[in-house]
Amino acid sequence: MSWQAYVDDHLLCEIDGNRLSAAAIIGQDGSVWAQSENFPQFKPEEIAAINKDFEEPGTLAPTGLFLGGTKYMVIQGEPGAVIRGKKGSGGVTIKKTNQALIIGIYEEPMAPGQCNMIVERLGDYLVEQGL
Repeated sequence: MSWQAYVDDHLLCEIDGNRLSAAAIIGQDGSVWAQSENFPQFKPEEIAAINKDFEEPGTLAPTGLFLGGTKYMVIQGEPGAVIRGKKGSGGVTIKKTNQALIIGIYEEPMAPGQCNMIVERLGDYLVEQGL
């Protein structure tokens, strides 16, 4: 299966009539493996800061998480595995696998828990596959 199919079929799937507004699978080096059409154009330093927070949990909390120039307030996640951010009625979930970052961005009416479930389920599957 292509990486684009993982984004299209697994990250942009519908849950209770809702879906992520944008999603991507990005290598830990910042290379784009696949992304939705409307995924924000991010900067390499934003991915570097996310990777640093996975290595040293808590580094993003004081400054916020930036993705495509949008600032998210960092909320409870799983140190070293999941980073969650909130902005207004939407937010972002980032799951780290062995080689990649699975990123889902959502807006209301999708609930944060639905975004977490979609992103983390795919991330857990890829970790099981050694990716």
